[in-house]
Amino acid sequence: MSSQEVLSSATKLASYNVLLQVMFRGLTFVLNAFTLRFVSKEIIGVVNVRLTLLYSTVVFLAREAFRRACLSGSTEQNWTQVINLLWLTVPVGALWSVLLGWVWLCLLEVPDPAGTPHYEVGVLLFGLSAVVELLAEPLWVLAQAHMFVRLKVIAESLSIIVKCLLTVLLVLLVPHWGLYIFSLAQLAYTSFLVLCYVLYFVKFLGSQEAEKSSFPLSRVRDLLPKCTRDKPVVNWRLAKLTWSFFKQSFLKQILTEGERYVMTFLNVLNFGDQGVYDIVNNLGSLVARFIFQPIEESFYIFFAKVLERGKQAKQQNTDDVTMAAAVLECLLKLVLLIGLTITVFGYAYSHLALDIYGGSLLSSGSGPSLLRYYSLYVLLLAVNGVTECFTFAAMSKEQVDRYNFVMLALSASFLSLSYFLTQWQGSVGFILANCLNMTLRIAHSVRYIQGYFSHSSSRPLAGLLPSPALLLVFLGSAGLTALSEVLLCCDSGWISRLVHIAVGAVCLLAVLTTAFFTETKLVHFIRTQYLSRYTKKGM
Repeated sequence: MSSQEVLSSATKLASYNVLLQVMFRGLTFVLNAFTLRFVSKEIIGVVNVRLTLLYSTVVFLAREAFRRACLSGSTEQNWTQVINLLWLTVPVGALWSVLLGWVWLCLLEVPDPAGTPHYEVGVLLFGLSAVVELLAEPLWVLAQAHMFVRLKVIAESLSIIVKCLLTVLLVLLVPHWGLYIFSLAQLAYTSFLVLCYVLYFVKFLGSQEAEKSSFPLSRVRDLLPKCTRDKPVVNWRLAKLTWSFFKQSFLKQILTEGERYVMTFLNVLNFGDQGVYDIVNNLGSLVARFIFQPIEESFYIFFAKVLERGKQAKQQNTDDVTMAAAVLECLLKLVLLIGLTITVFGYAYSHLALDIYGGSLLSSGSGPSLLRYYSLYVLLLAVNGVTECFTFAAMSKEQVDRYNFVMLALSASFLSLSYFLTQWQGSVGFILANCLNMTLRIAHSVRYIQGYFSHSSSRPLAGLLPSPALLLVFLGSAGLTALSEVLLCCDSGWISRLVHIAVGAVCLLAVLTTAFFTETKLVHFIRTQYLSRYTKKGM
């Protein structure tokens, strides 16, 4: 597969992933608004913070390192060895599930059974759902490596729909079940997800489509672990790389979910406040998660396939390096402009958004301040996602190991900052700590990228510099929308609110128009890699 084909596939994968994330976050958004009317904020806090943290920790620690290692390199590898390695995620996940389940039940504060019943069953089912999801890991990696872009979208979309429908049904029929509702819905989600992957590969393997695409496996039994002739059971190079990524993923998980760990282990907020914080956090990260994360995941595959890990730009194919640099520059510019837009408009519309979404429960108190600070964090999150995406794809194993020490220092500083800033600023302290740590991670990745392209004519970091005209429009929009909020929002009735929204719409149109005429390289990238595909489909 040529570099151009890989780029096209990665772009297509990013497009489908964005579509999936839009649906997932949209349904979660509506589901949270619905459940706020039927269950207490304490239950929401336990489910969305305590139990979801258990599930995400088990899944992340069990599979993230395997994914990154096994997706590094081309598809032309011994897939029997790769599948053998990937099946280790199941026992690793089971071990983590038992260990962390014991911690959640015996060492952490247990919620009041009167207000939050069935906590023990919730821990058991969320841990079980993590292990069930890992059963599909070999199939997921196969699908990603061979660019089965529709499979992930369809499987996860159907699973999300099943989870949401079951949650709504149980909330309406048996709201007194408490944590049973969300635990059963989570188990149904992971079970249906695994079923979708299994049914797809059962139908695909041995078909004419598989033979036409020269798929490396031909039978269903090839998906199971087995011994190989004259070769080790697993590829030890990948196994060592997995161990390196595991040490890094352990630290990355602390950084990614750090505020939830602080809430869970240090009890800085009660379960009700945790519920409000998590709702605001999910609302603030809505756009970040359904746009930035799919881009990062998809283009990590692109960079990993186009570039040779551990070699500087001058040691690699010039055309591949030039393409990688051009893509990196456009991605940086794209996420920077999206992040700036969210930061500018998020400040003036946080209060209104929370009031519409959750009423006074969210718009009073610290809710609007939380969302305003989160808008700034989204900007940093956007830039860091792309810079680390490239850095992790290009680093050698030794560089990844060295970076683990950087992540260790960042993890320690983040946890300390979270605790002390929370004592000082309340829940806003979590976001401030995230902003500081994200800035340090960006600085490290930028330094690596500068060194990587130091002997090349390419300068992809130019993507972090928007045009002066566009910056001026952003500043003007920030001032106008802030003034509009003071004069029109949010206690003067719906007419004033609509006028406030209209002001924001006009400012947003000015930003988009200016970006279209000043950021020509980015516009060309979007046209050629995204829009052209849909134009061809429509012809």
